[in-house]
Amino acid sequence: MSTSLFDLTGKTALVTGSRTGLGLALAEALARAGADIIGLGSSPMPEAEARISALGRRFKPVIADLAMPHDFKGLIADIEADFGGIDILVNNSGIIRRNDVLDFSEEDWDVVMTVNLKSLFFLSQAVARSMVARGVAGRIISVASLLSFQGGIRVPSYTASKHGVAGLTKLLANELAPRGITVNAIAPGYMETDNTSALRADAVRQKQILERIPAGRWGLPEDLATTVLFLASPASGYVTGTTIPVDGGWLAR
Repeated sequence: MSTSLFDLTGKTALVTGSRTGLGLALAEALARAGADIIGLGSSPMPEAEARISALGRRFKPVIADLAMPHDFKGLIADIEADFGGIDILVNNSGIIRRNDVLDFSEEDWDVVMTVNLKSLFFLSQAVARSMVARGVAGRIISVASLLSFQGGIRVPSYTASKHGVAGLTKLLANELAPRGITVNAIAPGYMETDNTSALRADAVRQKQILERIPAGRWGLPEDLATTVLFLASPASGYVTGTTIPVDGGWLAR
C-alpha cells in the first residue's frame, strides 16, 4: 500500500532545469516512481537522458532558454503532440545574481525575474490550460527557497522572485483547485548545487551557514525526492497552496 501511494506509472512529468543538480534529482525521483520525463533546459542534457533511460522510462529533451521570450502555449502544444499530455509540471529552473544592493544592476534584476518568476507563471499557465482541457487532475510543483521566507543579503532579485514563487503558488492553487489541479512548492535549504558554489568556496560563509543548520550539513539534491513524490502523487489531492521547507531545520532556528 505504501508503494502504491507514490505510483506514477503512466504519468508524464515536465521538469525544467533537469540537466544537473536539483532538477536532475527531481526528475530521477519521478522516473523511479514510474513517470516518463520531459526535460526542459537551455542546453543539451545527455546525462539526464542516460539516467532516466537507465530507469526504463522515456525521456524527451526540450532545448529552450527561459531567459528569452517564448510562446509557451505553442511550446506545450508541440511537446504534447510529440510526447503526450503532461500530468506533472516541476518548475525547477532558476538563476541567481549576487551584488550589494547599492550596486545591483537592472540587467541582473530583469534576467533573474524573467527566469525565476515570469517564465514560471506563463509555463504554469500553458500547462494548466492543457490539463483543464484534458480533464486531468494535474500537479504543479515549483522550487521556492528559504528566501521565500527570509530576506537574505546581496541577492535582491532572487529574493523578490522567490517570494513571488510562494505567492504565485497560493494564487494558482486558489484558482486551479476547483479544476482538480494542485499547486505547491518546495523550499530547499542550503543545497550542494551550482547556485551555492560561491558560498561553499567562502570559508567564512561556509562556517556561518553550517553552524546555523541544525542538521549540521549542506543538503543534497536527493534530499528532495520524498517531498516531490508526495506532492506529485495521486493521493495528495487535498494538499494545495503550500510551500514545504526541506532545510535541515534552518527555519526552525
